[in-house]
Amino acid sequence: MEQFILRDLLLFFLAAAILADDGLVTFVSELASKPAQKLSKYGWYGNVRLQRFHIPEETAVARWVFTVTKHNNFNCGEYNVSIYLRWGAPPVINPVGTVFPKATLWSPPYSLSVPVTSQSSTTFNLSTPAPGDWFIAAHLPEDDGRIQQKGFPSCSFFFQPQLSIRKAVDTPVLEQDTTLQQTTGPNQAARFKLYVPEFTSSVSVRLTNCSSVEQSDSCSVVLRLGSRALQEEPLLVNCSGTQCSATLPNPPWDTWLQVVVETNHSNRTVTFSIVSHYTVGCKPKSVGLAIDDDIRKLRGDKSSSNSTSAKNSTEPVSNATSSLTPVSASACVWNLAVLSEELDVLSVRYTPTTGANISVSDKRPTLLSYPLHTATTGGTLNLLLSLNTTNGTLGNDSSVVACLTPWAPVLELNHSVSCQTALFKGYSVSVNTSAPKAVLRLPYPQPATWYLTLQLTCNGTNCGNASVVSVVPEVFVSACVEDCGTYGECRLIRSFTYLYAACSCKAGWSGWGCTDGSKALSYSRQLLAALMLTISNLFFIPAIVVAVRRWYITEASVYLFTMFFSTFYHACDQPGVTVMCIMDYDALQYCDFLGSVCSIWVTILCMARIKDTFKYALFLLGALLCALSMQLDRKGLWNMLGPVLCALLILVAAWVYRGVKRHHCYPPSWRRWVFFLLPGALCALIAVSVFVFAQTEDNYYYTHSMWHILVAGCVVFLLPPKEQQREQTGWTQGFSWTWSWRPRVCGYTLCESGKDELYAVT
Repeated sequence: MEQFILRDLLLFFLAAAILADDGLVTFVSELASKPAQKLSKYGWYGNVRLQRFHIPEETAVARWVFTVTKHNNFNCGEYNVSIYLRWGAPPVINPVGTVFPKATLWSPPYSLSVPVTSQSSTTFNLSTPAPGDWFIAAHLPEDDGRIQQKGFPSCSFFFQPQLSIRKAVDTPVLEQDTTLQQTTGPNQAARFKLYVPEFTSSVSVRLTNCSSVEQSDSCSVVLRLGSRALQEEPLLVNCSGTQCSATLPNPPWDTWLQVVVETNHSNRTVTFSIVSHYTVGCKPKSVGLAIDDDIRKLRGDKSSSNSTSAKNSTEPVSNATSSLTPVSASACVWNLAVLSEELDVLSVRYTPTTGANISVSDKRPTLLSYPLHTATTGGTLNLLLSLNTTNGTLGNDSSVVACLTPWAPVLELNHSVSCQTALFKGYSVSVNTSAPKAVLRLPYPQPATWYLTLQLTCNGTNCGNASVVSVVPEVFVSACVEDCGTYGECRLIRSFTYLYAACSCKAGWSGWGCTDGSKALSYSRQLLAALMLTISNLFFIPAIVVAVRRWYITEASVYLFTMFFSTFYHACDQPGVTVMCIMDYDALQYCDFLGSVCSIWVTILCMARIKDTFKYALFLLGALLCALSMQLDRKGLWNMLGPVLCALLILVAAWVYRGVKRHHCYPPSWRRWVFFLLPGALCALIAVSVFVFAQTEDNYYYTHSMWHILVAGCVVFLLPPKEQQREQTGWTQGFSWTWSWRPRVCGYTLCESGKDELYAVT
């Protein structure tokens, strides 16, 4: 597979070298690669492997090579890896067809499907890509719900993307009303760039004096303005004759715009003159120190706000912070300054400096701008628009229309103008008397300056007395949609240095905001699951009673510890609303896992019948080592397998030693083997099989409850009978067991009989 990648890169560099000699533009190449990551089956967005690539300005061609490698062919099937590409922000995906929350808008990203054998590779080429960050997401098909224990061999897939680009380094700049003479031919596209300043209402590019050697007076070329972002395509014009022009209304502000001229024929060279021109509908005045007054007013300084209130009410256009010099009366807007506050990770709040209430007129639109940086694109952009009816009334045939667009605003809103700019689509909402509130949510918004245009529209020619109304626009960035609701948890995910958020749903709920309840668990089913997982731990009570009656007080204490923390851990671990946590969840989980392993450890050592001094020393040493292992990797395979193997090794060594010493099988009684050891071993084997192979997310509370019952049952069978050598003189006459044993004096020390103990059957 590496040979194919090297071959593609060689051809790529060869094409770059050929184009570098065309005498028009010099091209250079750059390579970028990301480390291979293990793919996961899709259950929520946290299972997606996200990679970020940066494409610089003036990039002509970008080529991605996606390589998927299969490792450990154990239990592997045929899978298709889903790959998504999106410019500016992570792709918003919905591979399982769940329902999105209300008022949440999204567009499906560009996607690929790669079938995987042992190693698969696919390429994706993109001409004139949009500069900036590009995000690649990949995952396996939907998770089947099977719970795989960590450490067991399983099928694994690794995904590695690579990017190679061809970038122009000396692209000619189209200046305002300055004509350039250029030539385009086969494999020799003429490339230009022009800067679009802020408040530009339209940009036009004009080709004149077109001619070719093969055919005079022919402008048979393709004129392309803008870059490709997969979802947003550039403006494409097929030219003919001697001249051609293209116009972009509402172009993106404060950015470089790519212009490409290509010939339509494979054997024709065209010479032409090109010139650009942009117009400005409204241009603001210079902002002076008056902006400080607005900030003080926003903080609550009444002295500064009172001094400017009269001027704002009578002359909104002449305010230093929001004034515009009208060039075209129909295109002029009120531009209001906005304060941006970073509250937390993926949490930004925007507040107009004039206050929460914004006056909206039917004469001119009101414009607010919200700068959104790359660090906040991993969250959700929220717009809440409310109609303030206390300051005035709105007619039944009137409404306030809002248009939210990136890169450039829509400078005029009416029934005939759609909410979109030249290269990017917008998002429109409206409020009126019957619907005074509107909500708009955009997950993973693109990094740009977002513009909100507000205007009062009426069905008639004018709005009459209600020509100015008051609205409250609330714009903010949050990590997740409504904090994922009742049945979800908003989690921060990191991909190298990039942070983004996603909802992890529970109790069968799904969707981007955990609002899809088509497969949700009912309250009765949640309660049943909680009761089964907690009450099943009470089956440790017989094991505790048997251990106490047989004088295994230490072992009984471990079983009691395990039963207590397993009960309250599962009461806290419930996915729905039937949850009760007596302490921190992490502490409960740690104690539950530690108690389970220690229970197995002390039971097998108790069966070995070694001397008390060594037994209790091994009890303590094993518990300390298990605690260390749990701290390092709580769900690792060897956390349980290691203590079990060590304890079984000690058990076998002790039994073999006694069997060789006595020249008889140990334990000697066949009844002990048939009625206790074999049933206990069978219970343990069934419990391990259920725990490892049968557990899924759907049947978890059935199978794990069975695990509790089987483990507690095998302890009852496997605990050996009480030691007959200890003299039992009780404190009370009514009990058959005692809390003390009578020592004998051997010289200066207390001692017990060193006689070998028999494995008696009671």
